[in-house]
Amino acid sequence: MSPDNKKKLKKLRKKLDILDNDLLRLIKKRTNLVEDVLKLKIYKKEIIDRKRIKKILLNIKKKSLKLNIDPIITKRIWKNMIWSYINFEKKNFKKK
Repeated sequence: MSPDNKKKLKKLRKKLDILDNDLLRLIKKRTNLVEDVLKLKIYKKEIIDRKRIKKILLNIKKKSLKLNIDPIITKRIWKNMIWSYINFEKKNFKKK
């Protein structure tokens, strides 16, 4: 790699690091909202809502295509996020 490209790479990686920090803040906000949602659930079986998951993934696909983002990438990200939060909810579910 040329020295010029190394400098460019370093700058781009710095931008990615900043963006990653922003994403972490958003994940924290999302986690707080999921915790609030979990407080409303009475039964553990309420944690998984397959109809809602399907709707979310369909909306993400539509928005991805509209924004010219590869929908395969966004589907993978959202599926992983959804199932990670489902596991989080199961782990933190408290019987009432």
